[in-house]
Amino acid sequence: MAAGLFITFEGGEGAGKSTQVRLLAERLRAHGTDVVITREPGGTPFAEQVRALILSPSVAEHTALSEALLFYAARADHIGKIIRPAMAAGRAVLCDRFSDSTRVYQSIAGGLDRKVFDALEQLVVADAKPELTIILDLDPSVGLARAEARRIDAASGEGNGERNVDSDGAGRDRYERQALAFHEKLRAGFLAIAAEEPDRCVVINANRDASQVAAEVWSVVDQHLQRRAG
Repeated sequence: MAAGLFITFEGGEGAGKSTQVRLLAERLRAHGTDVVITREPGGTPFAEQVRALILSPSVAEHTALSEALLFYAARADHIGKIIRPAMAAGRAVLCDRFSDSTRVYQSIAGGLDRKVFDALEQLVVADAKPELTIILDLDPSVGLARAEARRIDAASGEGNGERNVDSDGAGRDRYERQALAFHEKLRAGFLAIAAEEPDRCVVINANRDASQVAAEVWSVVDQHLQRRAG
């Protein structure tokens, strides 16, 4: 891909990915960088509709394969309409989740054959890979408690007031409703990817105040940009 910057944020439920994406975007913009904030599944009208279908607890359970196919259909649209054009224009793309989440949720935790994942990744993502991935690491029980507190705040008007359209009546999406053991597999999966790809992935302790996490995220990104500049 062209000269833009592509950074993804990964981690379990409640790890604070969207918050850190926003804070990093603010920091980059303050330094004169043109930033695109996006998410997966989502980022385009089509992909957002796929997101609602995948995450809605009211829809019958999907298989890991059907989920992966839906994710990659959304990803193909997202890459073609948002990520590649932004990169070609030299912009910085910050994405809340990307294909590492598909590998962890559908393959490592969901049982999808790794060969199937790799084939989909090559077909859809190809060279549209992030050059830096921030993995926000958090004990799953803490993350789920955070997610629950966020729902309570939103319901009481103390949060941002937005209802999660991907959720059930209790405010939980399909994945948040899974047992703790599932979320422990997710954490282990993200850490395994970080160990396999240390040049791309950086693990950051997310069990801290958001400002402390943001400071470390910026340090990592700043060092990456300095190396990139040569």
